[in-house]
Amino acid sequence: MAFTDLLDALGGTGHFQLLYTALLLLPCSLLACHTFLQNFTAAVPRHHCRGPAEPPAAAAANNSGAWPSAAAVPLDQFGVPEPCRRFTEPQWALLNPNTSVNGEATESCKDGWVYDHSVFPSTIVTEWDLVCEARTLRDLAQTVYMAGVLLGAAVFGSLADRLGRKAPLVWSYLQLAVSGAATAYFSSFTSYCAFRFLAGMTFSGIILNSFSLVVEWMPTRGRTLAGALLGFSFTLGQLILAGVAYLIRPWRWLQFAVSVPFLIFSLYSWWLPESSRWLLLHGKSQLAVRNLQKVAAMNGRKEEGDRLTQEVVSSYVQSEFTSVRTSSSVLDLFRTPAIRKVTCCLMVVWFSNSMAYYGLAMDLQKFGFSVYLVQVLFGVIDIPAMLVATATMIYVGRRATVASFLILAGLMVIANIFVPEDMQALRTAQAALGKGCLASSFICVYLFTGELYPTEIRQMGMGFTSINARLGGLAAPLVTLVGEFSAVLPPVAFGATSVLAGLAVCFLAETRNTPLVETIEMMEKRARESLSKKDAGGKGEEISLQQLGASPLIETV
Repeated sequence: MAFTDLLDALGGTGHFQLLYTALLLLPCSLLACHTFLQNFTAAVPRHHCRGPAEPPAAAAANNSGAWPSAAAVPLDQFGVPEPCRRFTEPQWALLNPNTSVNGEATESCKDGWVYDHSVFPSTIVTEWDLVCEARTLRDLAQTVYMAGVLLGAAVFGSLADRLGRKAPLVWSYLQLAVSGAATAYFSSFTSYCAFRFLAGMTFSGIILNSFSLVVEWMPTRGRTLAGALLGFSFTLGQLILAGVAYLIRPWRWLQFAVSVPFLIFSLYSWWLPESSRWLLLHGKSQLAVRNLQKVAAMNGRKEEGDRLTQEVVSSYVQSEFTSVRTSSSVLDLFRTPAIRKVTCCLMVVWFSNSMAYYGLAMDLQKFGFSVYLVQVLFGVIDIPAMLVATATMIYVGRRATVASFLILAGLMVIANIFVPEDMQALRTAQAALGKGCLASSFICVYLFTGELYPTEIRQMGMGFTSINARLGGLAAPLVTLVGEFSAVLPPVAFGATSVLAGLAVCFLAETRNTPLVETIEMMEKRARESLSKKDAGGKGEEISLQQLGASPLIETV
């Protein structure tokens, strides 16, 4: 008997599991707000160079103060003021209609910029002038956030094995609330990046531990749905962000609004029970029994819970945990052939999926429409794509689902290169579909990875592959930055890596309706048996051909 049998005996997917899942996935929704927050807090409004501080009296009288942009800033080919250059000397002749000048000397914006505040009253771009020569600092800020996500994957992944799932989760909530509020309070770009880094660290602490707690308290039949709900919650967060950002335009207030709720999450999380699987693995059976009794009471199985003792619980989990050891080295992920193949393929899949996903989702202004509208469109498209992915995971399989969604996403991203720039609606819709496919493959990969690794190294495998995903997220803004030199390179990079990841999935084993592997030795044995069956199948075909009288070789011409 296994621990999942014990959960079934205590009510299966009952009231406790439903409430527990809801309380854990709600913070994951708002976590998505922080990930994509710079689409709004770092939006770049229309801008042009500021003219001299005081105009000549005559010019001011004739043009009522409108002269700085008309006389000091040249126009581009579309008749829009240049954002990064101004005339060395004001061209007063331009104040008269139907007058133009050519070849006049220009210079950089020495006196700052004038911004259009009609859509965004304030952003970090307008506050610290992150435009023109300083425009790379905007992408740097997002890279710093993703660097924090990377470090958090390494730190909180190891803490979850030592301290349990709940303690790092509660700390992550508290750290995000404090660092998010501090980001809005302090007034320098350096402090902004520092606190965004601390906020990014909490991403993995919240996602990984929430996923582990939900799955470890869920019976086998509910795990696929639980994994899918994590993806839906992240999509819901993107829709929430669009609504909140539309209502709260100043960037500091928006930053503060999506950070304070995590203080509430950290308070009620103290009352959530720790994973009993983790407690039993670490010899804390008495506390595990008490938690199981509370679960039974909430699920209407109080009598079954009252009959639980440490001996009864041990009888359920003994066969599952006796062969499980805690891995002490990341080398265990590469030590044997079957594990090594799984790890190498998943490294490619997680890195590529993450880089393409964040590359599409973190720079919405490039599509030319309202950033609020594009954010909503991207979130809405994710929902049907995830529903299709969930259905195909259940009825077709994990491998086919992940591979097809990744390859389809990559082809859509690459195809966008050949769509003319004046067809912005088609470009945006195609990018939204590609991003929906990537979001769907992401939720499948979480479940697929947990099923591929054996129990004794599952947590380490999840943490290690998650680090590769964070490396992909870290690379995404850097690849986007390359677009300053060639607009073709970012979509080619995002699309090609997505297709490569889809091909890598084809080398992995299917896990649908197969029991979880407990040890590395069992996984190697299963891989050898699978290879033997393939070899036997090939020989069987040759024998059957000979029996039919067909010669495998042509003896004469």
